[in-house]
Amino acid sequence: METPGVGLGAAAAGPSAKGPSQRQQRVGESLRRALSDILMRGDAHDPDLARHSITVTEVRASPDLKQATVYVLPLGGRDADAALEALRRNRGGLRALLGRAVTLKYTPELHFQRDDSFDRMDETRRLLDQEEVRRDLAKPADPSDDATANDAEP
Repeated sequence: METPGVGLGAAAAGPSAKGPSQRQQRVGESLRRALSDILMRGDAHDPDLARHSITVTEVRASPDLKQATVYVLPLGGRDADAALEALRRNRGGLRALLGRAVTLKYTPELHFQRDDSFDRMDETRRLLDQEEVRRDLAKPADPSDDATANDAEP
């Protein structure tokens, strides 16, 4: 279940939305670093969580900084569901540890999501390696397709 307003980009918020503020980005990066350190040191004291080497790729803070979506990926992408389950089960303890590691008025509630950006990147590479796509990219640009070429003539 997605928390409203958490993890939604500018396009989902509406045409006039600008995206995350500089403050949201700064807080998200602070949370990412602190949570990475907590997981690396094994401060959560959960054997299921300690079994996984988890990379925190991004943290997106809500505009009020009370919610944070944490994008994670286990090393090699293996056992992602088990790692997410362990993180979700330890959400309260991780939040308490995070509260001691960063100085914020409120420690945000954590929502863990699998980061699938690497999968999307692999799919994009696969598509770009297709013969048809390489052939189309290698074609010289047709001046009749260019809107600026038509505007240049009187």
